Amino acid sequence: MSAERDLHRLLTTMRPELNPGRHVFTTVPGPTPPPALAPVVTVAEAEGLTLVVRQELADAAGLSYDYVAGWITLRVHSALDAVGLTAAVATALADAGLSCNVVAGFHHDHLFVPYERAEEAVTLLRELAAHPR
Repeated sequence: MSAERDLHRLLTTMRPELNPGRHVFTTVPGPTPPPALAPVVTVAEAEGLTLVVRQELADAAGLSYDYVAGWITLRVHSALDAVGLTAAVATALADAGLSCNVVAGFHHDHLFVPYERAEEAVTLLRELAAHPR
């Protein structure tokens, strides 16, 4: 299946899905995460390796964090060079006062929103899909 670039099709077929669990952003020194953490996202930065991991794994490893997120996957195969999807999604969530951290994977876009409002975010995204702006 080829990646989608058309914004209208991206929005109307994005099928937001809330993944189970609470996820946190944390950081560790060095280029490799400890094996027990199983991060869903890693970002290498000059200050250390940022990890997005399940909260219980971060707690067990004694890692600090200050943001607990729900992880939403947009189930449309979005092209990495598609224009407007991130802006449309971020705007819809921002209009509701929801922060959103976006990570693009090869196949899908992944959103990390405040855990306590994750279900609300999914509802807003489904409304956006039904009535794209």
